[in-house]
Amino acid sequence: MIPNTDIEVWKSWIGRTESSIDTVAAGPVARLAAVLNREHGELSVGSKVPPLSHWLFFLPSVPQREIGRDGHPQKGGFLPPVTLPRRMWAGSRVTFHRPLCIGQQVARVSTIMDVEGKQGRSGPLVFVQVQHVVSDETGPFVTEIQDIVYRAAETGGPEAKATPSKLESAPRKADWWHRIEPDGVLLFRFSALTFNGHRIHYDRLYAQNEEGYPGLVVHGPLQAMLLMESFMREHPSSSVRSYAFTSRRPLSDAPFDVCGARGSDGEVKLWIEDQTGQTVMEAVLDAD
Repeated sequence: MIPNTDIEVWKSWIGRTESSIDTVAAGPVARLAAVLNREHGELSVGSKVPPLSHWLFFLPSVPQREIGRDGHPQKGGFLPPVTLPRRMWAGSRVTFHRPLCIGQQVARVSTIMDVEGKQGRSGPLVFVQVQHVVSDETGPFVTEIQDIVYRAAETGGPEAKATPSKLESAPRKADWWHRIEPDGVLLFRFSALTFNGHRIHYDRLYAQNEEGYPGLVVHGPLQAMLLMESFMREHPSSSVRSYAFTSRRPLSDAPFDVCGARGSDGEVKLWIEDQTGQTVMEAVLDAD
C-alpha cells in the first residue's frame, strides 16, 4: 500500500501546467508515414496532416544527465515524483476540433488534472491524468486527456509470459483486419521519431531481465496509431471527430492483428489481438 501522505503530496501537483510551442513540420509527418508503410502524398505548407500527428511535436528535450536507468526522464518537474518505478501510457481520449496543417505554429498547454492511488491485483497503482490542448490564436485543434499509470517493479505479469500460439485466421467479429509483424527496427524507428528513450522498446536484454517482458514491447502510441491507420485505409474520405483507446496488457514483438468493425449505431470499434488471441488494446472512434 502507498501511504496516504505520499498520495496527498502527489495530489499537490494537480493544476500544474506546462506550455510549449512548435511548428507543424513536414519531416516528422513523412517519417511517420514511412514507419507505417503509408504514402504521405503532398506535404507542402497548408497540407492537412493525419489524426494523432500532434504526438510528433512538442517532444521534451531532456538532457542526457537527467535520464533515468529505464531511459525515461527522471521523476519530478511537471509530473509528480511518484515513487513506483514502472510507468506506462495507459490510454487517451482525444477530440479533434479541426485539422492541423503543415507550416502552422501551434502551442500546447498541459495540465495535471488528477492523481489517484489504487490497489490493483498485482500491487499498488497510481494514475496521473494529464490534459493537453493544442491550439493557436483562433482556438484549439486537439484536446487530449491522457492517463499515465505507475506500478511496482513486478515482472510483466502472467499475460506477458503466456505461451504464444500461431496466428492462422482472421479475428472473430472483425470487418477488416491487418496483420503486423513487428521487429526491433520498427520499434527503434518509432522510438527515434517520438524521442522516446524507454529501453523496453529497443533494449531486449533490459526488457527481459529488468522488467520481465518476454521480448521488446510495442509502444502504446504506436499501437494506437496502427489502429487509426487501419481505419483511415478502409475509410480514406472520413474525418475523425474523436478517438479513445485503452491499453489492456503489454504487447511484445511477435505478430499481431489490428482489427476494426462498425457497430449498428455507426460507432467504430478497433482492437489489437496478440498471438494468443487476447485483446491488448481497445479503441472507439467517431467519424463522419
